Amino acid sequence: MMILAIEQGNTNTLFAVHDGQDWIAQWRSATEASRTADEYAVWLTQLLSMRGLSLAALDGCIISSVVPQSIFNLRNLSRRYLGVEPRVIGDNVELGIAVRIAKPSEAGADRLVNAIGAHLTYPGDLIVIDSGTATTFDVVAADGAFEGGIIAPGVNLSLQALHEAAAMLPRIAIQRPARVIGKDTVSNMQSGVFWGYIALIEGLVARIKAEWGRPMTVIGTGGVVSLFEGATHSIDRFDPDLTLRGLLEIWRRNPHIGTT
Repeated sequence: MMILAIEQGNTNTLFAVHDGQDWIAQWRSATEASRTADEYAVWLTQLLSMRGLSLAALDGCIISSVVPQSIFNLRNLSRRYLGVEPRVIGDNVELGIAVRIAKPSEAGADRLVNAIGAHLTYPGDLIVIDSGTATTFDVVAADGAFEGGIIAPGVNLSLQALHEAAAMLPRIAIQRPARVIGKDTVSNMQSGVFWGYIALIEGLVARIKAEWGRPMTVIGTGGVVSLFEGATHSIDRFDPDLTLRGLLEIWRRNPHIGTT
């Protein structure tokens, strides 16, 4: 069975195809809440054809989105062009984990998917760090339950705010500076953001562990977090496939939805 997995964040949307054994194709696009199902279909058709695939070859669809106004169009993409009812996180699927927060409905779909993907691979209590528009620190108990966590501004959001709020500061790309002490405006900003986020990660991980009171493994995922690999000992593993692993597991836990 060929599955289309869609993971939509506030900034980017990931489309990936699983052939029953492996992920064989992945593409990203900028998230645009107003993009229609037809527009998605045209874009996706072109990319699939480059891999010798087609929309007709896709047998199922699973969607995780933190942009509620986009879900309607993504659902229509699956119904109209794949001919299947999609499995939608937060709507018609059972996750198979406990969500131990005051209002479980408030837990972001992306955070729950990551929790499942992490628990599948790593034993014991976990901290999952994912940085996109926001940087999230999620606590996953040894039994797989989502225990809550922390939401902080994302790296690129901080850079954007710094540029827009201070007339003399340029827009820059995040990268690891050669020195902590900057010698010009750009290196000052790069150091502040890069090492500032390292300090944020190290400080919050230490506080979470102290409050939790038991050993925890820290997993980093997402493109931004990967920039910090080798710069801190607070992250034990970098795992870029966490979200897709979680989506595939949720698909397998809900075989009754979207099948014909």
